[in-house]
Amino acid sequence: MLPDILYTTADGIPLYLDIIQPDPLPQGRMPVVIYIHGGGWMGGNRKGERNTFLAENGFFTISIDYRFSQQAPYPAQIEDVKAAVRWVRANAEHYQLDPEHIGVWGHSAGGHLAALLGTSANVPELEGKSSPQLFSSSVQAVIDLSGPTDLSQMGGWHDLPDSPEARLLGAPVQESPDLVRFANPITYIHADVPPFLIFHGTQDTTVPVNQSELLYEALKDAGTDATFTRIQDEDHNLTAKGGESFTFIYEKVLEFFTRHLKE
Repeated sequence: MLPDILYTTADGIPLYLDIIQPDPLPQGRMPVVIYIHGGGWMGGNRKGERNTFLAENGFFTISIDYRFSQQAPYPAQIEDVKAAVRWVRANAEHYQLDPEHIGVWGHSAGGHLAALLGTSANVPELEGKSSPQLFSSSVQAVIDLSGPTDLSQMGGWHDLPDSPEARLLGAPVQESPDLVRFANPITYIHADVPPFLIFHGTQDTTVPVNQSELLYEALKDAGTDATFTRIQDEDHNLTAKGGESFTFIYEKVLEFFTRHLKE
């Protein structure tokens, strides 16, 4: 593990990443997987070992900071994620990385940002200015766990003026259709979107399962290689069944990233 590496500074805010890499290092260049944590775009942290099983299987992995909504409204969060992708490409030689095989996964708010990263590669309005634009922000595989998509279709407390979604946008969701569209991964879907793997619990009371259904249907309509797994009787954190669901998810995550980033 190589912790606390500064990858960019955005509006004076330093942003760090942690690396977990294979040991020993392989001979050739390594495919890369980026993990984006959840927390309603206003909490959580990059710390943890969620990437360990991927590093054990030959992937160079990083988990990243991004600016929270109380620090800067959207699109600051996706700008930071894109800066992390460019950091990977800028440092490919130093760390022995394969810059053409980068995957991303995330949970909840991190799932939203992972999906948005996957659909919006090189969209000028989302690239930001905190890191050099010499490198692409595109990725080659995306996994979204329990992520929001269309913030206007979440309903209930998500429509309140102090909801996490309103704090992200800087305005109430139902009063801000243009901002909602700007933050929706579906807005940017195009013919060359990378493969997607989506998981969502059917008993998620934090992010309704319809959010993943909307994303999946839009991806399929565009001809994207997309797979959606509804996990029966699971909650938002995918922990209602103890470790059973994550055992299944980790197996599928490894299989997916191996197929799209190694083969």
